[in-house]
Amino acid sequence: MKFTQNLLFWQATWFLFLQDTLSASEAVLLYAIYDIGVTVFEVPSGYMSDRIGRRITLLTSGVAGLAAMVCFATGDSFAAFALAQVLLGISIAFASGTDSSLLFETLAAEGREDEVEVFELRLWRFTFAALMVSAVTGGLMARALPVLPFILSGVAFLAMLFLAARLRDGPHTVTESNTVPFTTAIAAAFRKPVLLWLFGLSVVMYGFSHVPFVFGQPFILRALDTVGLSGEAPLVSGIVTSIMMAVSVAASFAAPQIRERIGLAAILLLAFALQITLCVVLAFNQSLLAIAILFLRMVPDSLSRPFILATTQPLLSDGVRATYLSIQSFVGRIAFAGSLWLASRNVSDVGEMPVADLGRVLAAYAVVGAAIWAVLWITARRVNLEVRRKGTA
Repeated sequence: MKFTQNLLFWQATWFLFLQDTLSASEAVLLYAIYDIGVTVFEVPSGYMSDRIGRRITLLTSGVAGLAAMVCFATGDSFAAFALAQVLLGISIAFASGTDSSLLFETLAAEGREDEVEVFELRLWRFTFAALMVSAVTGGLMARALPVLPFILSGVAFLAMLFLAARLRDGPHTVTESNTVPFTTAIAAAFRKPVLLWLFGLSVVMYGFSHVPFVFGQPFILRALDTVGLSGEAPLVSGIVTSIMMAVSVAASFAAPQIRERIGLAAILLLAFALQITLCVVLAFNQSLLAIAILFLRMVPDSLSRPFILATTQPLLSDGVRATYLSIQSFVGRIAFAGSLWLASRNVSDVGEMPVADLGRVLAAYAVVGAAIWAVLWITARRVNLEVRRKGTA
């Protein structure tokens, strides 16, 4: 199911597709609308998952994703694309936290909680294998017909729906989780220093993971334009994204060894530092060779996301697990959407994004990121992140 959910054939060409119809600032604003769509439904979807069930929540995610692809394929205006982004946001929101919660609860029922890191890494590889395959093929499709990647992504969501329908909820029981009031359980989670630190890191890393996603495609277009190959931007963007995902999968195989060697706090801070470095390089080097730095975009996620989930899950109770993860995503998306709104106010509102605008925005992200990294580094020494290390995960 994770594989079909992430066959996003449009991922490497969406900005170029929208920029053909809209302005650069409108295209950036549309991504902010997507994040707002996720944000509005993030916490309600987590609550629905905890109270009604994981399976029905994942089915809702698939239906919304399919509807979004239909809107993209048939739309030709800002309003139509905005609706598509909201629906896509709903799809992401209803899957966020629910899939991971279902995984953990199933493992816990079999007494295999200590294997959660192994399984999170495995799901990570399936996710990025799908993104890798769909990126390059989507770029090829876009050369022939720009709307084709969205059509094929709709077919993939149909496959996801079929697989989600065959799932069943784990041994999560609402009755048992209700022995502690919902708000009390949530509040207790936010009083744990480890969860607070991981919460803050997750929020900022979400944004910095998506900065190259939003601004990477106009960067590629500008770099190719310097050698007269701007017409090949969709194909090159697809190839870059595919290599990016392949590098991420490779990094996930090395991640457990790095984590064991340097510790959890160190690998998480290393991952965030890599995200900031990407912004710095892209801000000050718009050459064709700098495109290669985008290959590393998802490596920080491979070095952090599975370990954050594996550390967080055991510290949460069943009745609030998906809701807590949704609140975490909610805050991250709000923060990033706000930063994109500021960015859209500082880029051209006509046609393609100028090089000067691109460099200025990326440099601003890098400066803010460096300041946040310093705060996390200082506070990490006061938090014992190795609170639960059993088994050989």
